[in-house]
Amino acid sequence: MRLAGKRIFISAAGQGMGRASAIACVREGAQVVATDINAELLATLPDEAPGIETAVLDVRSTEAVNAFAASQAPFDGIFNCAGFVHNGDILATSEDDWDFSFDLNVKSMYRVTKALLPGLLERAPHNGGSVILNMASMAGSIKGFPNRLLYGSTKAAVIGFTKAMAADYVKRGIRCNCVCPGTVDTPSLRARIANSPDPVQAEKDFIARQPLGRLATVDDIAPLVVMLLSDESRFITGQPVLVDGGVTI
Repeated sequence: MRLAGKRIFISAAGQGMGRASAIACVREGAQVVATDINAELLATLPDEAPGIETAVLDVRSTEAVNAFAASQAPFDGIFNCAGFVHNGDILATSEDDWDFSFDLNVKSMYRVTKALLPGLLERAPHNGGSVILNMASMAGSIKGFPNRLLYGSTKAAVIGFTKAMAADYVKRGIRCNCVCPGTVDTPSLRARIANSPDPVQAEKDFIARQPLGRLATVDDIAPLVVMLLSDESRFITGQPVLVDGGVTI
């Protein structure tokens, strides 16, 4: 098993890519602590991934994150997956929108990574190198998209955070990378489609921008997450790894 003996933290594991990644990591032998703010979504995870450990966690709360970290044994890897997609140009972006998205999409990674870093450093000499993996997007510093000013800004910040962490800790046994997906068919995407003026056309538009001709599924992304958390990526650090169906060719 590719993650046998690894202890992995995952945020936003209640649904979507976080949930699929948690299940994939358990199936590859990892001991996974899956967290989310939604207790009801977490409660169903053990049905799909027997043996998984779950914990309700609000990654927007420094107090909650620090308390969680103090209660846990050291991790070998963490996957910061929590995030929110804001829709609109600058005129449709309020300061409250800006503050919320940067808090959830970027500052939560700072909180979690800082709190769990001592354990990652402790484990690094014993596990072939600890891993930090962050959720970014093709809609960041890699490529701009209409009505993604705020989302793209936060994901560009995630890429910068990832590269800086990689540079700071490369000689201390920690690798740091980020996943940059294309358009993934998740509950979040379905909600955005449903809330659009013309849901049928919105879905067609999302599909049309993928040269492979379909939306990604969570199972298209999870194998990359497993690889980047495993020893298979032991010579990869500081990289925004694209899995976008050809959008950025």
